[in-house]
Amino acid sequence: MSIKRLIDAVEKIFLALIACFTVVAMGQEIWVLIENRRVALQDLLLMFIYAEVLGMLGAFYVRQRNLIILPLFIAMTALSRLIVLQGKDSDPIVLLYEAGAILLIALACWVTSRMRTEE
Repeated sequence: MSIKRLIDAVEKIFLALIACFTVVAMGQEIWVLIENRRVALQDLLLMFIYAEVLGMLGAFYVRQRNLIILPLFIAMTALSRLIVLQGKDSDPIVLLYEAGAILLIALACWVTSRMRTEE
């Protein structure tokens, strides 16, 4: 077995493990939601992050092109969740920094998608 095939096999195993752990984490979150009988915005954003991670793993598994956008989407969702979790008592300048980070990530997604359409 060549080194490349071994590395590819190990990569596939780790992707499968990450997918399993993501599904377990989703299940645990759903269980907490059922126990609490309440769903909040931050819970939905966390579920979107889990779904995006699974989508990214699927894309990595089949070797699609332009995979950089998926982690950027996850980062934007995570920052949005952070903003929601901070509440109204946080420093306004921090909110501006986080919103600026989301804007920069969105710009990076746009540039990346434009580069792909030109190829």
